[in-house]
Amino acid sequence: MKKLPFILLVLFLIQEIAHSQSSTRIPSEKPKLIVGIIVEQMRHDYINKYWDKFGEGGFKRLLNEGTYCKNANFNYLFTQTAVGHATIATGTTPSYHGIVSEEWYVRLKDKVVNCVIDEKEKTVGGSYEAGLMSPKQLLTTTIGDEIRLASFGKSKVMAISLQGKSAILSAGQTASAAYWYDDESGNWVTSSYYMKELPKWVKEFNDKKIADLYMTRSWETKYPIADYANRCLPDDNKYEIGIDGKRTFPYNLALMGASDRSKKKFSLLRYTPFGNNYTKDFAIQSIVNDSIGKDDFTDMLTVSFSATEFIGQNFGAESIEMMDAFIRLDEDIEHFLNFLDAEIGKQNMLVYVTSDHGAAQNPDYLADKGIPVGYFSQNAALSLLKSYLNAIYGRGEWVKSYYAQQLYLNRDLIEDSKLNLADFQQKVAQFLLQFAGVANTVTSTTLQTAYFPDGVFSKIQKSYNQKRSGDVLINLDPGWIEKEGSARNHNSSYSYDAHVPLIWYGWKIKRSTILEPVDMIDIAPTISYFLNIASPNAAVGKPIIGLVGQ
Repeated sequence: MKKLPFILLVLFLIQEIAHSQSSTRIPSEKPKLIVGIIVEQMRHDYINKYWDKFGEGGFKRLLNEGTYCKNANFNYLFTQTAVGHATIATGTTPSYHGIVSEEWYVRLKDKVVNCVIDEKEKTVGGSYEAGLMSPKQLLTTTIGDEIRLASFGKSKVMAISLQGKSAILSAGQTASAAYWYDDESGNWVTSSYYMKELPKWVKEFNDKKIADLYMTRSWETKYPIADYANRCLPDDNKYEIGIDGKRTFPYNLALMGASDRSKKKFSLLRYTPFGNNYTKDFAIQSIVNDSIGKDDFTDMLTVSFSATEFIGQNFGAESIEMMDAFIRLDEDIEHFLNFLDAEIGKQNMLVYVTSDHGAAQNPDYLADKGIPVGYFSQNAALSLLKSYLNAIYGRGEWVKSYYAQQLYLNRDLIEDSKLNLADFQQKVAQFLLQFAGVANTVTSTTLQTAYFPDGVFSKIQKSYNQKRSGDVLINLDPGWIEKEGSARNHNSSYSYDAHVPLIWYGWKIKRSTILEPVDMIDIAPTISYFLNIASPNAAVGKPIIGLVGQ
């Protein structure tokens, strides 16, 4: 009987510990941290294609424990990196958010402008040109902006990427910080738009010269070359550009990276999985040092893994390099998720994993297989177009600019010549339609005066912004790309460019698969729904029914 109080005390303590452990697994009312992982140039088929080479804690963990939106697509024409990041963040189309392309021609200034370049700002922490950027070209708020506005600035919103445009357009106008990689110094830098100087922890991180350590490594395949057979082209094939002309493993950065004895070529990190390693390293440090996800105000961190974009450019979707990069990225994601689980807790974080666009296969490779594809030679088409216009209307600079399937006409000259702009545009559109590889052409006048509820012209209309888009927009045939000197391209609404993975994981997310179509503009409104805050101010997407109904 004397032992009974002691036994009861032990039982009580055991019950309390069990209850405490159970309560830590109960999701919070709102997620403490939103984590957006954007893998650049990730085709939808890559997950299944590389599945057996993935570990259990990366992509497999996301799919086995999360919700997979298997039919997620971008709904506009020009699937480019900047456009994709802006669309995901704003929940709307380029016609509203204004990032119609990486660059566009500004008639009033008579020059081509970049989507994020801002010469009024200064680089913070790196070389002179690396940080002359801001989000001022973005016309709408992002989900990060709305999180900041809802908390009156108490929430932290950050974005990290090797590419400035990816970080800036994901972060938005009011972000706490956006960081990107400087090719010249190997440092993580930012813009004076966000801060006057780098935080102490960023300086200390840069001082460790981790980029220098990566530059001493050699990129070799994770598995024997034979294990990549039947899913990739041979290591040495004619369809690849390679890194500095080298297109077979191994890639010894210590040998390749020294342009002279005193200066390393830090840009090479972008073209290897080490670029993604470095991004993950910095993302983890940002969470630890900025105490992200540690208070009652929901924070947001977007991490863009950009090395796959550069590897895809130089090696293509069919390469061993691309497959190996994703195998190694899977390890990075596993490490990152393990860290997040330990630091924040799965029940306290909402993670989404997606991509900014896919990629076309190499037209030379497809043509060799008998598939009717090829390259649209924009330079040849423009040269013939100018000769045609000179023959009809007299000599003059009738074409002002061309960029990524958008043609800008000299409206002042057309007006001074007393020509009808709509008729002139239509003549140009009809002329360009004759070229091999051109599926459709449409004029800005048509896009302004007609409504297309569906089909390819609807996607073109969603890419069109009246102030920034061209006079004539071109849609190429399936599989055709512009001749730009890369092993691949992406700038179409076809499935290989527009269909991307979308996986949700963590806070209140159950294991399920959503087969119904999901538009990529639905991501931001879904997050807004979960947080019970306003959607970005021009959002036209809707909460994903199969997800918010869980």
